[in-house]
Amino acid sequence: MAYTIDTRRLSLGLFLPIEAYQGPLATMQHHLERALQAEAAGFEALWLRDVPLHVPRFNDAGQLFDPFVYMGYLAAHTSRIALATGSAILTLRHPIHTAKAATSADALSGGRVALGVASGDRIEEFPAFGYDHDQRGELFRASFETMRRLLDDDFVEMEPTHYGHLQGAGDLLPKAAVGGRIPMYVTGYAGGQRLDWIARHADGWIFFPQEIAKVSRRMYEYRAALERQQQPRKPYLQSLYIDLLADPDAPAQPLHLGFRSGRHHLIDHLKRLEVLGVNHVMLVLRFSSRPIKTVLDELGREVLPHFSC
Repeated sequence: MAYTIDTRRLSLGLFLPIEAYQGPLATMQHHLERALQAEAAGFEALWLRDVPLHVPRFNDAGQLFDPFVYMGYLAAHTSRIALATGSAILTLRHPIHTAKAATSADALSGGRVALGVASGDRIEEFPAFGYDHDQRGELFRASFETMRRLLDDDFVEMEPTHYGHLQGAGDLLPKAAVGGRIPMYVTGYAGGQRLDWIARHADGWIFFPQEIAKVSRRMYEYRAALERQQQPRKPYLQSLYIDLLADPDAPAQPLHLGFRSGRHHLIDHLKRLEVLGVNHVMLVLRFSSRPIKTVLDELGREVLPHFSC
């Protein structure tokens, strides 16, 4: 079975690496142990960032490993939890290789792969790959549309793009797991795509953490675009940086792209997002002031039950 996000409720995932670090580089110590702990706790998905080059001004090199290589490693050691890119930089990857990596990991994991996809925001990476950052919107659409056809159809024929052209002479193998379709969730506006294009072509929309009022407006705009494009309800996803404090009643304090607080505020905040229609939240524990193992234990015991099926 393919991995799908339930649009009737809110589920929780985790961004890798599941560790606290202040500088740009994670240690990646105990990373498999934390991934297995997350699966046992009941988290729905692990999200792997795609950071081709370490650009110091961003102060974050992600989980260091190539996301698809890492996905294969995690697939071999886990059994239930979904494995997703958050997000694969389609503009800097050839769509045939990206599609083949995705279907390979999906087949090997038993249908647990999802693709968050993005256009890339690290300007310094583009000349290294021979592309113009100003063309990222066009590059993204070309790669996205090629990948979608490769993932869904056999012996595809397509007109020439920046990535070449397909004449139906060869087919992408392996296909997704039996009965499955690998979802592709567009991140942000992906180099300037119109929301109507996202609503029509993507399987869901990933956006960045915002205050509740802005999330409400974003949800209204997204639903309106889905309706205009005569599309069914599709999931809305977002990340959230948290520092879960030991005092369960600790009030919220601002944190980059999130907050530090006790679990009661976190639960209330997530419930408000659920009411608005947010379907999946990827928690980021990078700024945690407590041991990650302890935080995961508390999240699994006290928070996840509020959002389980």
